Amino acid sequence: MEDDSTRAFQAGMTALIVRIPEAEPAVGRWRERLDPSARAGVPAHVTVLFPFLHESRTDALVHSALADVLGSRRAFDLRFERCGRLPDVLHLVPEPDTQLRQLTEAIAGHWPEAPPYGGRFADIVPHLTIAQGQEDAVMAEIEADLSGELPFTSRVSSVELIVHDGTTWRERASFALGE
Repeated sequence: MEDDSTRAFQAGMTALIVRIPEAEPAVGRWRERLDPSARAGVPAHVTVLFPFLHESRTDALVHSALADVLGSRRAFDLRFERCGRLPDVLHLVPEPDTQLRQLTEAIAGHWPEAPPYGGRFADIVPHLTIAQGQEDAVMAEIEADLSGELPFTSRVSSVELIVHDGTTWRERASFALGE
């Protein structure tokens, strides 16, 4: 979830994420210092859709539709072997990323009023953010530090709906992918 600061997160915002707990030992300390979403309580993750619907709209019908859309997709494995860069963002690259893109497309297709990243970017680029807004030297230091921590694999079997309460992000619901 790319934002300039925790102030960009407003109460009632929601997001759909895939938790990547296997990444925490490698990136946790960097994220805590250099990723505003980590400071706001978001674990290591790959964003599926941000922002999603306002919390006030995420009723039982939305939960049921999410369960249907996500339950029709199979669980899958991701491998993280390298870092990548977007403008002002250092991230881990999930491979293959096809199923992540398909999750985003399926949900955004069901809720066209919630385009990925508010429609700010033309392409969906699945990634696990490590740091934002740092000088190249800092990014290079992090990449060098992470070289000994990679590769690792993560099983994706659910998508979490998280909600910002004005201070932190909290899990609201979890939707299982099919096996």
